Amino acid sequence: MTSSPPAWLDRLTEAVADPRHHPALGTMTPPGPDARHSAVLVLFGQGENGPDVLLTQRAATLRSHAGQVAFPGGRVDPGDAGPAAAALREAQEEAGVDPGEVLVRAECAELFLNVTNFRVTPVIGWWQRPSAPVPGDPGEVERVVRVPLAELTDPANRFVTHFRDRRAGPGFEASGLFVWGFTGAVLSWMLGLAGLEEPWDRTRIVQVPEQQVRLSARQELRRDLIEQQGLSVHDTSGPDEVEVP
Repeated sequence: MTSSPPAWLDRLTEAVADPRHHPALGTMTPPGPDARHSAVLVLFGQGENGPDVLLTQRAATLRSHAGQVAFPGGRVDPGDAGPAAAALREAQEEAGVDPGEVLVRAECAELFLNVTNFRVTPVIGWWQRPSAPVPGDPGEVERVVRVPLAELTDPANRFVTHFRDRRAGPGFEASGLFVWGFTGAVLSWMLGLAGLEEPWDRTRIVQVPEQQVRLSARQELRRDLIEQQGLSVHDTSGPDEVEVP
């Protein structure tokens, strides 16, 4: 059965078209001409427990970002028609999403991750005829979960994440997932723009699970800094190994 987009999604897609609604866009430094362009699909749908969003959990065996939660996404390839096409292709590869069942509602303003030299375009989609998500390559994707928005907006499931005694942005615990970093920041931003956010305790601090930070101290510091809602950080100490979630 085909479901129609809800009114809150209309509010969200109208709001993301205006960069002034993103608190970090005004402080981010645009990347150089050689920046790698990526896109992620923020896919909302109507599930058994109300509206939800599709998230993936990376395999625990990966060298970087092991076990972390992310939106489906990746680099925009030369053969892609644009960010939306790239995000849909990646969602099909990573989560078994049929692109023909997704109504693309908006391409958000780019987020600039300077240290990794990425330009990231979040693409908002509505899953018109959802099917059971299926993880792609098990060496890359461990789980695919449709997380009810009611769990994400529940104040009991929200907190500020800390990583090595530093603030690492908004976080969530929902459907057995620990969500933080870039993904947590984007979800927090979008829930607020959609008018779905409920008041939550911003003094509640939760440490990032150790299994999600199995990188060198140098890599961890870089990732923490660049994933705070697009915070611009300059580092010329060497090549960057952090990937966009």
